[in-house]
Amino acid sequence: MATSSGVATWVKVCDAGELVVGIGVSALVRGKQVALFKTGERELHAVGNRDPYSGTQTMARGLVVQRDGQTLLAAPTGRELFDFETGQCVDDPMTKIATYPVRVVNGFVEVCIIVRG
Repeated sequence: MATSSGVATWVKVCDAGELVVGIGVSALVRGKQVALFKTGERELHAVGNRDPYSGTQTMARGLVVQRDGQTLLAAPTGRELFDFETGQCVDDPMTKIATYPVRVVNGFVEVCIIVRG
């Protein structure tokens, strides 16, 4: 699939059985640091691993939390909350983290990354 900024490529990252609900893991996917989270038995999310407030690659160490019925990611340093779907910071609409499409194919987690050509 081509986009105006490159080609969308699905990259196999890990065995889906290795992910644990509520625990993030980091992965280097085609040069991008990505944080993977399993938030339910069939719910996966992939976001950028860079904490926009501290500048560190630590979002995989964040906490999965519930707020008003929504599953969110609390940053590990300042505990700012981010929406897994949009990457939007709940309390600071000017701040976002990257989000990536994620899927499971034949038991393996795949993340979609835009590769610039």
